[in-house]
Amino acid sequence: MIDFSILISSSEVSGPGGLFDIDATLPLVAIQFLLLMVLLNVILYNPLLTIIEERKEYILTNLSKASEILAEANKLTTQYEQELDSVRKEAQLEITNSQKIHKEILEVELNISQKYIDNLLDTITKDLLAKKDIALNNLDEIVESLCVNIETRLAI
Repeated sequence: MIDFSILISSSEVSGPGGLFDIDATLPLVAIQFLLLMVLLNVILYNPLLTIIEERKEYILTNLSKASEILAEANKLTTQYEQELDSVRKEAQLEITNSQKIHKEILEVELNISQKYIDNLLDTITKDLLAKKDIALNNLDEIVESLCVNIETRLAI
């Protein structure tokens, strides 16, 4: 096995240049770090943040426009539904009125036709009765003449 105590004791540095040697390089690294931070902030982060902010504003404006358009669409939908209901009611009223009118017209025409047929039947019946009376009268005359002929032939 490895003995850690030997390893730690052999890694000790005596004198300057140890593990944390603070000399002129530390301020240079700090300045370099700060310079890179400022440079990245100017070159990368600020443009990226402005683009993100512009995109956020663009999305918000589009969302607000979309919500306005949706509200307008809902308003128009309700308005058109109300108009459609009123038009349907008017159409239903017109249908019932036209049905009533056609029913009345049909009844009037039916009554006129019934009266015409009744009058026609009455005239035909009267004509047939008149022809019957004429035929019976002619038959009576023929019967009387035959009776007279038979009496004369029998009387001889």
